[in-house]
Amino acid sequence: MGILRNFNRKAKIENETGLSNNTALSGGSFFNKKGKPNIHVTGMHFLVRLNIYHSLLTTKRWKFLLIVFSFFISINILFAFIYLWIGLDHLNGLTAYTVGEKFGEAFFFSAQTFTTVGYGRISPVGFATSFTAAVEALTGLMSFALATGLLYGRFSRPKAYLLYSKNVLLSPFRNDTALMFRLVPYTKNYLVNLEVKLTIAMRILEEGVLKTKFFNAPLDISKAISLVSSWTLVHIINEDSPLYSLSKEDLENAQIELMVFVQGFDETFANTVVSRTSYSIQDLVFGAKFLPMFHPTADNSSTILHLDKLDDYEEALLPEDFKLSWFSKGMNE
Repeated sequence: MGILRNFNRKAKIENETGLSNNTALSGGSFFNKKGKPNIHVTGMHFLVRLNIYHSLLTTKRWKFLLIVFSFFISINILFAFIYLWIGLDHLNGLTAYTVGEKFGEAFFFSAQTFTTVGYGRISPVGFATSFTAAVEALTGLMSFALATGLLYGRFSRPKAYLLYSKNVLLSPFRNDTALMFRLVPYTKNYLVNLEVKLTIAMRILEEGVLKTKFFNAPLDISKAISLVSSWTLVHIINEDSPLYSLSKEDLENAQIELMVFVQGFDETFANTVVSRTSYSIQDLVFGAKFLPMFHPTADNSSTILHLDKLDDYEEALLPEDFKLSWFSKGMNE
């Protein structure tokens, strides 16, 4: 595979991405499909870098519930063994005969103490057992306070609930050709005052050095007052585009990456939210256009939005002169 040497020097270079332009020091895409930075951090102990609150706030829901459940079970097993070590004769009202029954009684007494339920059938006797129960009750109060804060934080944390199309399409547009992708909100957290920015990263050979260049890719419409339905973003490939006069092979050699940044105001939480995604050359579909994903109801009183049709597209004919340049060998030979 060759190296891209020529590019549209009229395109506006973006210098405020915060990303490295030294291609030799970076690998792969800069962001993944979910908008997460594609970077692995080393050089410092994991426990030093660990932010438990942030990790529990942003981890997947099933992982969070599994962590909470595992902690509850583990802490009660620990205290159950402590009660067994002190002696079950210091637990008044205990009615157990086998080893399994004794552990079960100690475990559920621990759970009742940890949650400060205290049914009253079993009670601690003696200083050691009473002190252990007091420590466990305090631990339970602090644990539930933290769990409540995390649950509230997870449910109240502002988030841009947006879905992006799987592919970016090369489509005919106003007697020209354009890149198109679309997004749609999938909850009732509607956004207002949206602004979308598209940045294209290309690896090029400049002055004998392989560099990563970031270009501002202007969108036909980059701002919207409100977003309640699907929105198709369009980047026209003209003289202002960094992709102008480049062939498909050029784009493959340049390992292009389309980075999408969305910012809007969530009227529900009264807060600004952001969202990101990324497309590579493998996500580009040549000669296609999106199919409509909404239509009016039978009585024409409202609109039906089909989220499952976000990725639907059909073939579309491109201008002949563009197809000739697109399938050419490229400018790098």
